[in-house]
Amino acid sequence: MTFPSQLRRLGTFSFLFLGAVAFTGCTTSGGGESSGILTQEAYLKASNTGAGDFFSTAIAFDGDTLVVGAPFEDSNATGVNGDQANNSASAAGAVYVFVRTNGVWAQQAYLKASNTGAGDNFGSSVALNGDTLVIGAPEEASNAVGVNNDQTNNSASGSGAVYVFTRSGTTWSQQAYLKASNTGAGDQFGHSVAIDGNTLVVGATEEASNAIGINGDETNNSASGSGAVYVFTRSGTTWSQEAYLKASNTEAGDNFGRSVALSSNTVIVGASLEDSNAIGVNGNQADNSASGSGAVYVFTRSGTTWTQQAYLKASNAGASDEFGTSVALRGDTVVVGASLEDSNAIGVNGSQADNSASGSGAVYVFTRSGTTWTQQAYLKASYSETGDNFGSSVALSSDAVAVGAFNEDSSATGVNGDQTNNSASGSGAVYVFTRTNGVWSQQAYLKASNTESSDQFGHSVAASGEQVAVGANTEGGALTGVISGTPSEAGTGNGASISGAAYLFAP
Repeated sequence: MTFPSQLRRLGTFSFLFLGAVAFTGCTTSGGGESSGILTQEAYLKASNTGAGDFFSTAIAFDGDTLVVGAPFEDSNATGVNGDQANNSASAAGAVYVFVRTNGVWAQQAYLKASNTGAGDNFGSSVALNGDTLVIGAPEEASNAVGVNNDQTNNSASGSGAVYVFTRSGTTWSQQAYLKASNTGAGDQFGHSVAIDGNTLVVGATEEASNAIGINGDETNNSASGSGAVYVFTRSGTTWSQEAYLKASNTEAGDNFGRSVALSSNTVIVGASLEDSNAIGVNGNQADNSASGSGAVYVFTRSGTTWTQQAYLKASNAGASDEFGTSVALRGDTVVVGASLEDSNAIGVNGSQADNSASGSGAVYVFTRSGTTWTQQAYLKASYSETGDNFGSSVALSSDAVAVGAFNEDSSATGVNGDQTNNSASGSGAVYVFTRTNGVWSQQAYLKASNTESSDQFGHSVAASGEQVAVGANTEGGALTGVISGTPSEAGTGNGASISGAAYLFAP
């Protein structure tokens, strides 16, 4: 997933999304169209809830394991299950692993970097596949390159790093420390991550080389903020870099790598600030008259060789729409969020022409037949409004899509409540769509059980099978641990401002 969008506005983050998962930045497992009404199963907080920790900036979900990143957590602990009490490493970041046993969720592990440092933002992005967890720290500062090299020389501020953890039974340990092959200050390697099997990909949104395509020259840094993506593979327990990916139309400021997704031999890369005015699939990349419209690139692998398969744009590409803010991939289906798209359409395949709802946001579904991609659907919220940022996060599980709109304003709580009372500004919402025989429809409208203004519910989303996890990284409850069900008292006594929370929904 990727780094928080609100941190981008503050100049600290690049979203992660992951903005930012995942999912801004993660691969999901499980499948099956949801067959029942979703209900809130649990409300999760950190074991050391602290103000300003941004718990749930990034989340990843696989089966009975949920991983939650808190990139502004402050402890100086290192490794696994260290001391959470010494907050002398401001914004070092932490990651929390929760597991479900016999229907009951509990925290299994508290993870920190092997070289914890103030301001590293460990946990800005997370991705989970089985017993392997990948964690991005885009502000980490070492000048190391490659795999498992020296972590101690912090002369490359904001270069970024990625940490791989594995689980044996219930025990987690760090397997690898990854850096770019061309580590550079400010590159934000680890802004987004994704993993599937023995392959992982890492986005570095501020990487500056002017290379194009696959494995080009990394050394000419004349395209500031163009962005890059790195592919790593594992043999046994040993990781190595397999490829260095750039856009086919690399340009300064495009933020290639803002979001990434991986499934088998296909990688999807979002470049949310790309500028071309092309529309649809494989259009003209040369006319940059639609600043910040955004683009998505599809890469495929044969053996160990990567090639670009497609260049995707929105069917209504518009300046500043940021198509590629979030991406999700499963098999031959890709979902792309454009969180600043402006149309006032509602629902599925509505009119794209009236741009009177600035920043309402949209989501686009593409499908592949053979090697040919086409747009299958254009999704909007059921109550589309200015500034909601629908599409800021997306998650895909079989024939279901969850879409976050972290700036949605309704005061509703729970599932399918009243969308029309906008008295809780920036509380956030998540919309669940399902597909039947190629046709998409909205199934559910999700809100927190303790909806409050500015909580940003939907900043991150993840899905596994029929389950949906939602992050509200600016929620302010002071509780710790896991609270089952939908307790209305969960948000009372907001003594930990911007501590963050995660919510689990299941049929």
